[in-house]
Amino acid sequence: MKIHNKKKYLSFLKFKRDFQKYGLEKARSYELILHWLNNRLSRNQFLVLSGILVGCTAGLAGVILKTLVHNIHYFITNKVHFEYQILFYIVFPFLGIVLTTLIVLTLFKGQDRKGIGAILYEIAQNSSIVASVKMYSQVIQSAVTVGLGGSAGLESPIAVTGAAIGSNFAQTYRLNYKERTLLLAAGATAGIASAFNAPIAGIMFAFEILLTGVVFTDFIPLVVAAVCGSLLSRILLQEDVLFRFYTREAFNYKNVPYYLILGVVTGLYARYFVIISQKVEHFIKGLQLSKMRKAMFGGAVLSLLCVLFPPLFGEGYETVKAFTNGNTHSIIENSFFRYFEIGDWTIIIFLVLVLLLKAFATSFTIFSGGNGGNFAPSLFAGGTVGYLFALVCQHIGFTDVPVTNLVLVGMAGAMSGVMYAPLTAIFLIAESSFGYDLFIPLMIVSIMSYLIAKWFSPISPELKSLADEGKIFTNKHDKNLLFALRTDDFIDKYSQTIQENASITDLFELVKNGDKNIFAVVDDSRILKGVLTLDDIRPYLFNKEIDPLQTVGQIMKAPPAVLHPENKPLDILQTFDDTGMWHLPVVNGNNGFIGFISKSSILMSYRQLLKDYSD
Repeated sequence: MKIHNKKKYLSFLKFKRDFQKYGLEKARSYELILHWLNNRLSRNQFLVLSGILVGCTAGLAGVILKTLVHNIHYFITNKVHFEYQILFYIVFPFLGIVLTTLIVLTLFKGQDRKGIGAILYEIAQNSSIVASVKMYSQVIQSAVTVGLGGSAGLESPIAVTGAAIGSNFAQTYRLNYKERTLLLAAGATAGIASAFNAPIAGIMFAFEILLTGVVFTDFIPLVVAAVCGSLLSRILLQEDVLFRFYTREAFNYKNVPYYLILGVVTGLYARYFVIISQKVEHFIKGLQLSKMRKAMFGGAVLSLLCVLFPPLFGEGYETVKAFTNGNTHSIIENSFFRYFEIGDWTIIIFLVLVLLLKAFATSFTIFSGGNGGNFAPSLFAGGTVGYLFALVCQHIGFTDVPVTNLVLVGMAGAMSGVMYAPLTAIFLIAESSFGYDLFIPLMIVSIMSYLIAKWFSPISPELKSLADEGKIFTNKHDKNLLFALRTDDFIDKYSQTIQENASITDLFELVKNGDKNIFAVVDDSRILKGVLTLDDIRPYLFNKEIDPLQTVGQIMKAPPAVLHPENKPLDILQTFDDTGMWHLPVVNGNNGFIGFISKSSILMSYRQLLKDYSD
């Protein structure tokens, strides 16, 4: 303990010396204070302080982004006048995606990795180290995309921004991997809490999505970060910007059948949403076009959809609020449907088309070059499903249909099925609507939708490819540790080799002067021909009648299996188990020998990693 404190003190003195030598250009005074506090406070105390600072910073970033988008929306809807409304929906969605792509190509050198999957990748593969550029790049890109009408949400970019803030804070003060991951999650928690003014939902988001497969006993920093983000949102954001719903009906157990049916409907719609998203992503990636041309194509498709169905413009929260306020006619007044007689069936057909096309609008927004996430689209779609279901029930002849409640729980249902985050969805809607008495219907709909989604795909389709490649953590803790290992680290590139035409006497000299117990037999081009172990050689060592002209090629054995550098440690261990071997050769694509891998070296690294995770 004394040695550890001495090291921390020396580190502090070095930082102080640099501060005095280079001034404010090399060190900031508040960092000096925080370094001093890091040396004076206990680990838990400093983590709580870090949670507060990260929470306030990430929460402020979320507030800035929400305010920025709100002001852009207000400007283009109230200050920019078009003679015909159709021009409005043609220009701005197209402009949003094209400008975002231009910003990525010019300001951020084409680095456009986005979404929650990128953060999960950094946690699993990059020791929770997130590039500092993400502390502001996501804010700029998503503000342009969504502010100008992109049919996506701000919550994923806010979460990525908060995660980058937490990660870079931890890097600055040289915190270890677990603490860095905790503060990364705290930043994302604060971002989600500020976006929805829902601290518990922010915490659930961290545990359900970001910290999957990561074991933590410390959660206080997450709590204080969520509180800070939510408080900033509540204090700074205007009432019309907040994700709030004030009208709803009291829960009546007699309405449970409605919620059961709605759970199935939202689950099936969520599956439709993710399938369309995957197909559009595959389609756009397959286009032989430059990034800018893809952006122009996607922007044109989005503009056309917004012209036909204006509710697809932007996040769509105002549309959902209109559902809960009973102001249905305002939803279609800017569309071509206003030329028809607006009756129940007109609204139903309109909403069905909006639901079907929302998946396309969101996918083209995100994958053609825009920046955003599926939080808002899933909430919008779920609210629309709930309202549509209520309309159909009323049209059939049912009375006392809880319309507002169906809208609210529909949002939770669709989000659970799309995001694979039922607890986040439940607490998000409960906090946003002050509807804690709606926990029962929220749980019914969310869990049913989630189970249906899991039935189709155990892992979120958005993350499945990354999970299959071992690039992100899953709930299988043992596999997570193995995926964190690198095959290249286990290849003994100083393995001893011998030519296949070498004499057995040469082999004896190699054994005598070497320190290995396995040898690779190769030809002049270093192509692997076979292997030899000490057990294979021992009978010849003490045989006085052995022919000295006998070659190595005559006594070598074929390896039971060969490995390749691209094989994952998990697959390599399975090969060891299948063959019963402890050493196997590694070859390249041309069967050229690279080295040997020892099973014991992988197991030792696994045990060390397990120890590090358990500390």
